[in-house]
Amino acid sequence: MEYKSPVYQVIPVPIEKIQPNTYNPNTVAPPEMKLLYESIKIDGYTMPIVCYYSKESDTYIIVDGFHRYRIMKENYDIYEREKGMLPVSVIHKPIDQRMASTIRHNRARGSHDVDLMSNIVKELHELGRSDAWISRHLGMDRDEILRLKQITGLASLFKDIKFGDAWRPVEESEE
Repeated sequence: MEYKSPVYQVIPVPIEKIQPNTYNPNTVAPPEMKLLYESIKIDGYTMPIVCYYSKESDTYIIVDGFHRYRIMKENYDIYEREKGMLPVSVIHKPIDQRMASTIRHNRARGSHDVDLMSNIVKELHELGRSDAWISRHLGMDRDEILRLKQITGLASLFKDIKFGDAWRPVEESEE
């Protein structure tokens, strides 16, 4: 029999039939949860929740995607738009393999390269996007945007910034 990856068999499942697992060590900070909400609100669910189906309880236990699940659980606008259904990709593995899958999914997400992020901020700025737009759509605070702009070393990124007089050198008095 030819192997077929679970992603080719995504099914809609009522959120009421989905349960978190008891072993996921992953957490997401509030700013990233807000960004995940914005992502799902704007782009919709683009990745299925990975689950194991339990025949005994007739439920789907999350292997990966708990935070995407939480977005629907905690945001009625998303629940309503999606009609309470989450896209689910089912894997059929014993508990030890599901635990390993959870950790692999969590760790495989990687991290953002600072230089590449700086270039993205630079390009967005050159396209006319404001810091407020970048902040809202990329989930960055003002300080992070400023640091990324500084990395590029381009003075043009700061041409419209008004700098205050917060610090002025004090002239030494002659004694």
